Amino acid sequence: MRTTHPRRSLLIAILIMSFALSACGGQAPASGGSGKLEGTLTISGAWALYPMMTRWAEEFQKLHPDVQFDVSAGGAGKGMADALAGAVDIGMVSRDITPEEEAKGAYWVAVTKDAVFPMVNANNPVLDELMKKGVSRETFIGIYITGEITTWGQVIGRPEVTDAIHVYTRSDAAGAPETWAKYLGKKQEDLLGVGVFGDPGLLDAVIKDPLGIGFNNLGYAFDNASGKLVAGGIALPVDANANGQADPEEVLDAKVKAVEMVAAGKYPSPPARAENLVTNGKPTGLAQAFIQWILTDGQAFVGEAGYVKMTQEQLDASLKKIQ
Repeated sequence: MRTTHPRRSLLIAILIMSFALSACGGQAPASGGSGKLEGTLTISGAWALYPMMTRWAEEFQKLHPDVQFDVSAGGAGKGMADALAGAVDIGMVSRDITPEEEAKGAYWVAVTKDAVFPMVNANNPVLDELMKKGVSRETFIGIYITGEITTWGQVIGRPEVTDAIHVYTRSDAAGAPETWAKYLGKKQEDLLGVGVFGDPGLLDAVIKDPLGIGFNNLGYAFDNASGKLVAGGIALPVDANANGQADPEEVLDAKVKAVEMVAAGKYPSPPARAENLVTNGKPTGLAQAFIQWILTDGQAFVGEAGYVKMTQEQLDASLKKIQ
């Protein structure tokens, strides 16, 4: 009987394994001896993407019980900084990635869409007129950038109304204020107002103050369970065509309508924008496997979580970047 030398057998086995791995298209995800996914993914960043990310993590873990997640919010600035420093596996960044950040190693893919909405208190003294007239970009600039508009009477064209506008903004470096500022032609540091930390904090400040104005991401402006505006808050109609009135499609009183407007490109962009995941260099292993699932099977949860789906062409472009 013909036999094979042990070393030759080992060499053949190694060559076969190497060929199999290369045929799969690159580095395999982190896995145990059985080939199943396992390990821990740390993720931090944008408040805007946090609710969606926790849902994705929950659903992915059902498929892969040996994968653990540590997901935290704290703002897009934190997500970018953590990702570039290698402190987390994935950063959540709800704004455009700058060329300088890319030069430092930020590798990003868009995974869903969201938008920022101007918010006021449900007991605002001129709410009825605000909802009829809407608010133009120029008026928002007067409130948030130049400071020339200081009363609610000025907003609605009634100088006899002298109630002061209490302006709130974000104190943390984040995607929402950066996107809102970009809509107004400036940067986050140019926004006027009392700084409040986080999406929940900014929303809380407005719903406690009848004279307050702020801005929130989709998942905070609207209640996901009921699909209605969050209790105590109202999304101001953005008079995008500057015709001096709030057209029916500009009155966003339900999450489904807001999502439809953003998806159809009828809500201004900015403040509509893509939500991105960022890694320090091209993702590999478990991070790559998770992001790939988000861009494919994970998209099934985007709509029900209250976010806006990207087009298939956009999803394919993101998939191509990580493969």
